[in-house]
Amino acid sequence: MKLGVYNAILHNRPLEDAIKVIADLGLNGIEINSGGFLPPVHIPEIDEIIADPAAAKAYLARFDGTGVEIAGLNCNGNPLHPNPIIGDKHAEDVRRSIRAAAALGQNRVVTMSGLPGGEPGTLHPNWIVNAWNSAALDVLDYQWEIAAKFWSEIDQLARDHGVKVALELHPQNIVFNARDIRKLVELTGATNIGVEMDASHLFWQQADPVAVVRELGSLILHAAAKDVRINAENARLNGVLDNGFRRLSPDEPRVNLGGGEWANEWPKDSSWDFVALGKGHDVAYWTEFIRALHDVDPDMCLNIEHEDTELGRIEGLQVAADVLKSAWAAFQAG
Repeated sequence: MKLGVYNAILHNRPLEDAIKVIADLGLNGIEINSGGFLPPVHIPEIDEIIADPAAAKAYLARFDGTGVEIAGLNCNGNPLHPNPIIGDKHAEDVRRSIRAAAALGQNRVVTMSGLPGGEPGTLHPNWIVNAWNSAALDVLDYQWEIAAKFWSEIDQLARDHGVKVALELHPQNIVFNARDIRKLVELTGATNIGVEMDASHLFWQQADPVAVVRELGSLILHAAAKDVRINAENARLNGVLDNGFRRLSPDEPRVNLGGGEWANEWPKDSSWDFVALGKGHDVAYWTEFIRALHDVDPDMCLNIEHEDTELGRIEGLQVAADVLKSAWAAFQAG
């Protein structure tokens, strides 16, 4: 199993420095952002890599002797966004990432399933959280039709390039749980689409990532190591569907998500938070997570994704790496 880091948290430094950070953590993989919500900071020459084998070879040479290898490409975004300024761009990033992965000898691309609008002509996605009424199911029927058409095309492209596309089970997407990925595969007949098992989003939905891995088996293609802490006092009052976000103003630091969309400030009295490994679930849990992944694929890539705002970039990676390596050692010990 390859243990590494998703590189977005290291976008503030050059690729060579990011590789050194990962090597110094005692890890051996780097999942490289290749578009979507974030720009491809560490692979800006992605189009040249697709077009020219010499460019791909030169890029791969930057990893020689570092002890760190590429562990997948990541273009998380919303390729089904009804605003073409966002949706068309993110969809093309998925296609570009598949072609780049093939050019680099990689076989995994991570992204999200996306979320369309609720009806023709809208510019905003519509996430149906609880389809208790018939109109909500009408919206879902419309959205699934769009999703099936797009992902059928992407599945064929991925198959043609010897790549598999791993969808993060991320809420506010049409596929966010075990039932949904099975539905997508059934609708499309997909052979090259499965799941990127990011445990964090399952935790706050009150699902069990280990149980999901066991249930989905070979549909699990890739994995992320990210933890969640449920803040019980707040969750007791507001539940886990928490919309207490604050809109950031243009003069505040903020992340553009495409077009005119920006990330908001996290709720201060949040029902749950993304945290470094070990702050939500202990080493014993992550050992069983690794065991379940290993049973599916001994060559699985498991990459730390750091979004713990209580810890600095390197500090958070170190905390997570220590827990991940301890869990790996415990798994190896049997």
